[in-house]
Amino acid sequence: MANLQVKDIDESLYETLRSLAAHERRSISQEVVYILQKYLSKPDDFEANQTDEFLKLAGSWRDEREAEEILLEIREGRKNSSRFGKDNELLD
Repeated sequence: MANLQVKDIDESLYETLRSLAAHERRSISQEVVYILQKYLSKPDDFEANQTDEFLKLAGSWRDEREAEEILLEIREGRKNSSRFGKDNELLD
């Protein structure tokens, strides 16, 4: 079986790796092998930047109404809700 030595790892990265390995009850070496296997088996799953994916969704809701109309509807829905009672000023 081959060996791999990694030098000059940032201390915070190493601590994160150590913590993750401890949480999963693995050695640090086992955790590194697990992460590499997971990544290399499906690299496309890891290439998508989660921030970019979120931003793609951010503008996807289309509504012809003005923002004030939407906010008015939301506020009216809160006032008509019996979930919190009529005089709940916190949610008005």
